[in-house]
Amino acid sequence: MPKYTQVLFKNRKPDRVATLEEYRESGGYRALEKFVGGKMPRTEVVRLVDESGLRGRGGAGFPAGKKWAAVPENGAYPRYLAANADEMEPGTFKDRMLLHVDPHCVIEGMVLAGYAFDASKAFLFVRPSYESSAFILERELEIARKAGLLGQNILGSGYSFDIVVHRSGGRYICGEGSALLNAIMGKRPNPVKPPPYPTEKGLWEKPTVVNNVETLACVPHILMNGPQWFKDLSATPHGAGTKIYCISGKVASPGAVELPMGTRLSEIIEEHCGGMSPGSEFKACLPGGASTRFLTKDHYDVPMDFEDLKAIGNRLGTGAIMVFDHKTCLVAATLNLMQFFARESCGWCTPCREGLPYMRDLLWRIENGEGEEEYIPMLQTMCKQVWNAYCALAPGAAEPLISLLDSFEDEVREHISQKGCPFHAQAHH
Repeated sequence: MPKYTQVLFKNRKPDRVATLEEYRESGGYRALEKFVGGKMPRTEVVRLVDESGLRGRGGAGFPAGKKWAAVPENGAYPRYLAANADEMEPGTFKDRMLLHVDPHCVIEGMVLAGYAFDASKAFLFVRPSYESSAFILERELEIARKAGLLGQNILGSGYSFDIVVHRSGGRYICGEGSALLNAIMGKRPNPVKPPPYPTEKGLWEKPTVVNNVETLACVPHILMNGPQWFKDLSATPHGAGTKIYCISGKVASPGAVELPMGTRLSEIIEEHCGGMSPGSEFKACLPGGASTRFLTKDHYDVPMDFEDLKAIGNRLGTGAIMVFDHKTCLVAATLNLMQFFARESCGWCTPCREGLPYMRDLLWRIENGEGEEEYIPMLQTMCKQVWNAYCALAPGAAEPLISLLDSFEDEVREHISQKGCPFHAQAHH
């Protein structure tokens, strides 16, 4: 049995999706009955979510209640919700797990979020390789409609709201909020800098809120149990709620686990992943997906939440922990990520379009025995330059590289002095 309260994963089954009946038995749709069916004031939904301290689970960590409150009261209609299940970042698979565990938790959260700012339609944006998730959602959405929990006149309340599954064309950039909206509208998915914010002018120039599916899944539970209950779930005083951490790499049992926000990294690896793989020692990890910095042994006990990671110059991101052992070449690992980011650039702005392939090329040379001493300061300068990019993709791409040069400079220098990868050489002996 799980050691901690399971909120989002309480209906988790080993081999199938939880049904509508199972979700209802566990308290599902009670929040919908109380708030939408009971015609509670919309402002009450926003207030409770704001007081709960719920922050976005898609990477940026923006307070959900504040985002909803930013939709102008006298703003235009119709209003839209975009639920982001794009999840194109390497190492991140929590949203897929959630959709395969308890889809109605996400559906109910979406209806309640829509009610909070009077939206009439939602798009669930999912990447093309998640066809199984899209299939499950379309099936369960139809079940929810037949039960009167979705669509026209929900629970006889006079409120109508429907959800469409939008299969994405599938690029990493599509997960960036404004690029995602462009993609839904059939435009090229380039990011758009505010103002105006999507909450004022989003899809088709109408007020739109973009939330991650894990964020939305928390909403019914907050409304039923109250903001203080949600805050108390956290392991740290400044955190709130639980978090789905997905762990991959050199651990004995990788996977997705729901734990209190702020659970220590050491506990996640040792107790919930069965420790490191046999014969492996912890060397470093990326704590929140591909666009975060390496955490070294010095921070093995860090609480995995927004504030504690920020305090050591890192980010929680998506909570996707990628673990590397003492036999892993971090130059090769970083090169692999740089290849991904360079390929996924939308090509809109120069720092990203030109900078990322240039950085990847220098790193490739270092890994393949063609490295020069001057490449290190060149890479450090480039890492600063990409902050001039139009959106957060390029600065995010630079994060693992910055920390490689900061924390593992000896390893980089060894590649240069030995004219090749020392790990590669060891593997051949």
